Amino acid sequence: MKTREQKQKDLDALAEQFKNAKAAMLVGFQKMSVAKDQELRNQLREAGVSYEVVKNTLARIASQGTELEQAAEHFKGVTAVALSNGDPVGLSKAISKFSKANPDTFTFKVGIVEGKVVELKDVEAIASLPSREELISKILFLINCQAQRLVTVISAVPRNLAVVVKQIGEQKTA
Repeated sequence: MKTREQKQKDLDALAEQFKNAKAAMLVGFQKMSVAKDQELRNQLREAGVSYEVVKNTLARIASQGTELEQAAEHFKGVTAVALSNGDPVGLSKAISKFSKANPDTFTFKVGIVEGKVVELKDVEAIASLPSREELISKILFLINCQAQRLVTVISAVPRNLAVVVKQIGEQKTA
């Protein structure tokens, strides 16, 4: 049995996790096998997401004063919380993919993304977005592409001048 101090430490730790999270998804599961649970945990770990089964009363208390307070009424039944401190797209992709693959055992309850409550259809829309790294690489490609075009245009003037001078020289020798 945990002492009151240990319970308070657990509550404080969970409240701190809720406070630092930029995105959170509350999910439920019924009769999920250990293998499926491990598969979900591995997918979430690859996305850089923490995943924890929580006690509903503890989670409701820990959510007070955080963005997850909006979802407090969803802490019913068997509940797990997936928290992301970074890019919410990775979390959304992992949850969306797993919920589509396991609709009979895994249920999406509600999500919080940057302070806004989202439903499953919103999570699927977020999951279809490219990740932050992909967006940055696309922007850098576009910037680099324009720079290459500028260099090509600037170098064309001396090259064309050299071609004209060469042609004039060939005409005079002919």
